[in-house]
Amino acid sequence: MSASYQVTDGVAVITLTNPPVNGLGHSTRAGIVDGVNLANADASVKAIVITGGGKVFCGGADIREFNTPAAFAAPGLHLTIETIEKSSKPVVAAIHGVVMGGGLELALGCHYRVMAPGVQVALPEVNIGLIPGGGGTQRLPRVLPVEQTLQMVTTGASVTSDKLAKVPGQQLIAKLIEGDLVAGAVAFAKEVADVRPMPLVRHLPVSPVSDPELFNKARADMAKARRGLISPQRCVDAIEIAANTPDIDVGIQKELDIFKEIMVGPQAKAMQHAFFGERAASKIPDVPESTPARKIEKVAVIGAGTMGGGITMCFLNAGIPVTLLEMKQEAIDRGVGTIRKNYEAQVAKGKLAQDKYEQRMSLLTTTLSYDDIAQADMVIEAVFEDFGVKSQVFTKLDAVMKPGAILASNTSTLDVDKIAEVTKRPADVVGLHFFSPANVMRLLEVVRSKHTAKDVMATVMQVAKKIKKVAVVSGVCDGFIGNRMFEQYVRQSFFLVEEGATVQQVDKAAEAFGFAMGPFRVGDLAGNDIGFAIRKRRKIEQPDVIYSPVGDAVCELGRFGQKVGKGWYDYEAGKREPVPSAEVQACVDKVRADKGLTPRAISDDEIVQRLVLALVNEGAAILEEGIASKASDIDMVYLTGYGFPLTWGGPMLYADLLGLPKVVELMKGFAGNPHGDPAFWTPAPLLAKLAAEGKTFN
Repeated sequence: MSASYQVTDGVAVITLTNPPVNGLGHSTRAGIVDGVNLANADASVKAIVITGGGKVFCGGADIREFNTPAAFAAPGLHLTIETIEKSSKPVVAAIHGVVMGGGLELALGCHYRVMAPGVQVALPEVNIGLIPGGGGTQRLPRVLPVEQTLQMVTTGASVTSDKLAKVPGQQLIAKLIEGDLVAGAVAFAKEVADVRPMPLVRHLPVSPVSDPELFNKARADMAKARRGLISPQRCVDAIEIAANTPDIDVGIQKELDIFKEIMVGPQAKAMQHAFFGERAASKIPDVPESTPARKIEKVAVIGAGTMGGGITMCFLNAGIPVTLLEMKQEAIDRGVGTIRKNYEAQVAKGKLAQDKYEQRMSLLTTTLSYDDIAQADMVIEAVFEDFGVKSQVFTKLDAVMKPGAILASNTSTLDVDKIAEVTKRPADVVGLHFFSPANVMRLLEVVRSKHTAKDVMATVMQVAKKIKKVAVVSGVCDGFIGNRMFEQYVRQSFFLVEEGATVQQVDKAAEAFGFAMGPFRVGDLAGNDIGFAIRKRRKIEQPDVIYSPVGDAVCELGRFGQKVGKGWYDYEAGKREPVPSAEVQACVDKVRADKGLTPRAISDDEIVQRLVLALVNEGAAILEEGIASKASDIDMVYLTGYGFPLTWGGPMLYADLLGLPKVVELMKGFAGNPHGDPAFWTPAPLLAKLAAEGKTFN
């Protein structure tokens, strides 16, 4: 059993012992039920305390049992809670650290709840495409205001026990206990041992709702804040059921019906895929978790531009000192000024306390000399994306950095093997490709060269967690995982416009599918000159790669994006709203005329399928080449770095959900189109093989 039982001074103490978060696996549930029954059969026991071993009370369901028979084996969570509610002796939940999901639902079934200060309290099921399924939406609004319940359940955000204890009229927390929680809980249990009738959350009414439009407003808010997601809307439905259904058992059954309905849908599968995929991304097949990591206590960043400044902020935010190196003082002043401006904006919005801002800035030093960074444990270069420039930087680093320092490049496309070979210590070199703005974007591509040492990989994966990044390992190739695939996506967007779609139609179709921004808006935001430079390089290195001339024609007009006030769209001074451009349309018309193309009507479905399946086919090639070790890594890159819709779980899962035979069939249709590089639509060998065998990527 994953629960221990001990009687202390007439109080039975049941301790959950299922590390790391005391998940409510089958063994744990059985241990709770057996413990409660044992205590009720013992005349010497007057009350029961349920607590958690280790650092937390209970983090909810045991994720190791997801999608296995054990997750639903008796006793289930409902029966476990029912056993507690029907106990003839009062049950006190003694809560510390974390109480989330099923753990909170379990606690709501207890007669009393005492908590340590600082406990994180949450029902986060919405973030994996579900609603609470153990009565959480029906019991929580009986102990907290409905408004508070809505906020917690629809966002999954945690609230501390200190704040909840101060909520007027709350009946969630009977007492906050400083010091020894279990001793305090046992003393409390003895105080209430003879109180009858014993209080139960199920007997409480739902707190009254003052605003008759509360639930409709909540739905509208969720539609904006969590666009396209089903689970937040169904959370609102379930809480509204609680407010309108006096019989809690009817409400619990309706909650369970909703839970079962959305649990089997593609969106829940996609969101759970993302949840598990993030955790799986940190595991490198040939680098054991026991691999010793190097100490990273001081970091240096070379380059104080947009990327260098953003990277610097990532480490300052994590409390890691940074030395920022530039060649000229004015560049340092400009970079530090931007960092200050970013932090001051957070302070002004109430997102960052003034003392935290000052603390972070106190960790930053600047220099014009490489000698001043020699003792850093890790250095990250963020200089101009040119091999010659970067090789000069790494030659200098090789000469000055202390032995054992990690030398990292923020390159987005260049060969990390060759960068490493510039040095006499190639095993210490790794690619750390941050995404702009680096202090905001969650993705970090960790580019492993053929030389990179295993302890370097173990170290940078740990560092990524400290700076709150989703780290995905990529092998060395042009563009790595993300940009290599994105190039095919952009190629198709150009072909679609050349063949008859408008720039606005392509963007709107992509955004309706769920992308954060369409490909042309992304280009304008990032700078169209970046892709322009890559295409020039392609003409030399890979002359067989076919591009529509549309992209170059627009760039030749100097339309590089928002930074110059014009790109695929026009932009008014000081505004970011895209305005359709007559000049761009004239440019497109000329390309069509030069090629003798008559524009055709293109459906939004075709636009989406060509964009997404271009990602899928290139992703299949990346998997086959071993650039990515698993399909879920590719999905994590696109979910966290490229705005791919969470509702589909990433391009590779999208293909799985669509069915790989269907993907191949659609691609054959696109190959029949004489434009848009028909040869590209030959399915990658891995895709063709899996489709023929009826298998999936994930």
